[in-house]
Amino acid sequence: MIADVEDKEIKEVFRTSIIQQTSYWSEVKKMQGVESKAYNFKVKKSDLFSDSEDNTYFVGDLLILIQNIDQEHCIAYVPYGPEIEPSAENQGYFLEQLSESLRSFLPSNCIMIRYDLSWESLWAKDEDCYDLHGNWIGVPDRKIQEIRFNFSTENWNLKKANTDILPSNTIFMDLKKNHDLLLGEMKPKTRYNINLSKRKGVKVRSLGLESLEIWYELYRQTAQRNNFFLHDISYFRIVLTARANDTLSPADVYLLVAEVDDVPLAAMFLVVSANRGTYLYGASATENRNYMATYALQWRAMELAKEKGCTEYDFFGVAPKADPSHPMYGLYRFKTGFGGSMYHRMGCWDYPLNKDKYQYYISMEFKNQSYHLS
Repeated sequence: MIADVEDKEIKEVFRTSIIQQTSYWSEVKKMQGVESKAYNFKVKKSDLFSDSEDNTYFVGDLLILIQNIDQEHCIAYVPYGPEIEPSAENQGYFLEQLSESLRSFLPSNCIMIRYDLSWESLWAKDEDCYDLHGNWIGVPDRKIQEIRFNFSTENWNLKKANTDILPSNTIFMDLKKNHDLLLGEMKPKTRYNINLSKRKGVKVRSLGLESLEIWYELYRQTAQRNNFFLHDISYFRIVLTARANDTLSPADVYLLVAEVDDVPLAAMFLVVSANRGTYLYGASATENRNYMATYALQWRAMELAKEKGCTEYDFFGVAPKADPSHPMYGLYRFKTGFGGSMYHRMGCWDYPLNKDKYQYYISMEFKNQSYHLS
């Protein structure tokens, strides 16, 4: 199926709206001490798409991060890649053939390839995965998922990962719509809060690196309030300062802050890549929440993304459904208020290259992004 695979320079990674598959993201990871590799692959369009008789070749690419899990082993992690999304019945076979083609290019101590797929879930349009009211119930258990995904493969080697690393559920806003229509399709409370923030004098401006401490203090308050892991400020300095302007796939990063009378109330990172604006990180103050600054911030981010030529806005992570017990339920209520369309991704799938060590690794894996192999 895969006619050819060849490595290439990172700066030649194709332009894409998926920031985790850009040269910019490779630069971010490089500054964080993570090695990345890029590859082209060539495949017939008729092998990708079941309704196609086109025997010409499609040339795609993917960015792979080499994650060391100890001094002797590593894994190949593909964040939201590959971008090309084959027909549902061809997806498993495509990934199997791509993985086998990549095997010889990866380090000999690489125990698996983990694809964090941005493809729409095979169950997103399955009626059995919704209740009578149209609410998402969720995907079937792991074994059922693996049977379906491996159905067209030769070796049945694709495994559903223990956890998804990047968000597997998000909301996309269609920025091709004009401002009035975007506002009109929001829930009344969200629209009211956007207008309320304006009446209360909330202003949104773009900050530079010199103002990173403003962001970090809001982020610290958010982490303390919600009891999540606090990244070091250097992590965000890298995201804000990384540049890939001499490449085919750069990205523009904006640090936006919402404030009243020079008092910061909320802030976020907006990343613009190709035709998509992505809400990457957000934070807000514990006090003065009645100013509804987070609503003003999101609305300004959408406006800015439109001004920069984006046709879509990615909220980058919500709970998969309206479940009050879910840790991201608050984000679900907030983000769904803006309208948009819920999108369920396939999430992480593993292709073991060394089955014995892979089995040991997954038995030791603890929560997402915990790469440990004793």
